[in-house]
Amino acid sequence: MVLYNGFKGIAAFTQWRDTMAEGPYTTRRANPRFSFFANAEVTLRDGTSVLGQLDELSSRGCYIDALEPVPVRTKLRLRISDGTSTCELQGKVIYMHSGGGFGIFGMGVLFEEMDAEQRSAIEEWLRGLAEQARKDLGKDSLSPMRR
Repeated sequence: MVLYNGFKGIAAFTQWRDTMAEGPYTTRRANPRFSFFANAEVTLRDGTSVLGQLDELSSRGCYIDALEPVPVRTKLRLRISDGTSTCELQGKVIYMHSGGGFGIFGMGVLFEEMDAEQRSAIEEWLRGLAEQARKDLGKDSLSPMRR
């Protein structure tokens, strides 16, 4: 089991989400998404704090798994920390998924207007993720899958 903000069991949910069947339509994205695991702290306008784990990152938003649901259209303050760098920015929940009985809620967050420092932090993470993806593509396609 993996500890997730002090709770056990997130690995089982993440593995379940990765095995969900794709819908009948392919989603086309203007901005590529990368798997990115970092701590996420969502602060709502009333001061409520929701801890989560960021799973995917793009230049326009991210996907966060959390133990508490945050309603669609909720504006929030997001603090992302990967253990080395931290970025705080404004965002808005644009969709939410229930965890299929696992008690985890996934939410898509659209980043709102970013200043140069915030954009630079996101772009630095994305450059590193793109570089890693290129390295991974260069590996032997018959190599065993990572777990």
